[in-house]
Amino acid sequence: MLLRIAIQRGLLAAGLLCVASATYAVPGGGEFVVKEAEGAPTISVGGTVIPYKEVTLAAQLPGRVKYLAGIEGDRFKKDDLLVALDDRELLANRSALIAQMSAADAQLRNASMQYQREVFAPRSRTPVGGMAIPNLFDQMFTRPLENVTGSRSTGAELSADLYASGTQIEQARSAMLQLQAELQALDAKLRDARSIAPFDGVIVRKFIEIGDTLQPGQPLLNYADVEYLQVEVDVPARLRPGLREGMMIHAEIDVGNRRVPVRVAQIFPMADPQRHTVKVKFDLPQGVAEPGMYAKVLVPDFAAPARANPVIPASAIRYNGSLPAVYVLDERGTPQLRLVRVGEPVPGGLITVLSGLRPGERILADPPPGLAAGWATQAAPER
Repeated sequence: MLLRIAIQRGLLAAGLLCVASATYAVPGGGEFVVKEAEGAPTISVGGTVIPYKEVTLAAQLPGRVKYLAGIEGDRFKKDDLLVALDDRELLANRSALIAQMSAADAQLRNASMQYQREVFAPRSRTPVGGMAIPNLFDQMFTRPLENVTGSRSTGAELSADLYASGTQIEQARSAMLQLQAELQALDAKLRDARSIAPFDGVIVRKFIEIGDTLQPGQPLLNYADVEYLQVEVDVPARLRPGLREGMMIHAEIDVGNRRVPVRVAQIFPMADPQRHTVKVKFDLPQGVAEPGMYAKVLVPDFAAPARANPVIPASAIRYNGSLPAVYVLDERGTPQLRLVRVGEPVPGGLITVLSGLRPGERILADPPPGLAAGWATQAAPER
C-alpha cells in the first residue's frame, strides 16, 4: 500500500517524534508486531580464552642450550624433542661409572669364588707344608689333640672363615647396588637435559635461544594444546547455583561479536575468599577464537525474578555504525528509526530487545537497503 506523506519542515516541541517527509511503500518483508517472551535474565560475565592444556617447561639442571626445536606457532607431536642441553659432561661421568661397575662386578665374583673355596676346601683344615714326617705328625696327632684340649677349634675357624667370605660378598654386592643407584640418578639427569613434548601442541612462547646458559628452574617454553579451547570466568557466587557441569549456555567472542554455544566443563569447588567468585571453565567450539581473546559468557540468573522482554525478528535490526536500531511504524505507517538494546537470540530467528521497544508496537520485519526515514527522538522506556 502506497502511503503519501506531505513534506513537513520546522521545529517540533521536545519529546515529540521528528518525521522526515517522504513517499514510502511498506516493503515486501511486511510489518511485525512486537511480541513478548518470558525467560530468566542473564548476566554477562567477562573471561579469557585459554588453551585446554598448557604447560611451562623449565630447566631441571644447569647447562647450555644446544638444541631448540622451533619458534612460537610451530606444532609438534607427543614425545617430540623440544629443547636439549649440552650433556657431554654427563655422558663422560656415565662412562666412568660403568667402568666402576665393571670393577665392582669383578670383586663380587671374586668374593663368591672365595666363599665356594671355603665351603669345599676350608683353610683351617688344609695342611701347611708338604708330606714330611713332622707335618704328617701334626696332622695325625698334634691338631686333633689341640681340639681335644680346647687350645684350638677347627670348627670355629671354619665358621669364621665362611663368615668373612660371606661379608666380602655382601660388601661387593652393596658396592654394586650403590653404583647402580648412581647410574639411575645420572640417567635421570640425562633425561632432564632433554625436554620432550608431553602432548600434541604448539609452542606458545619461548624464553631461550641456542647457546643460552641455564640454571635450574629457569623457564624454557610455554607449550599448549590450542586445538581445544576454553573460557575461564570468575562467576559471582550468587550465580553459581544456576550452573552445572555439562550445561549449555551462550558466550560472545570479542572479535567479530560472535555468539557461540559453550558447555560448562569444570566448576571449581571453592570460592575466592576475597572476591567471592567461583572459577568456572567453559568448553568452546573449535575454530571460533584464539587463546588470550576476551569473551563474555551469558550466565542465567535464576535467583532474579523472570522478566518479559520484547522479541523481534533478527532481520529487523539495522546498525547505525555500531548501534542497533529498528524501523518503527507510527499510526500513519511512517517508518521511524529507533535505537534499541538487543539481548539474546531465541528460537525461530527472533532476538530479545532489552530496551527501546514495547510489546504491540509495529516494526518493519526486513527493511530494504537504502531506506530513508526520520529519527525517533523519544524511545520507549527501558524495561
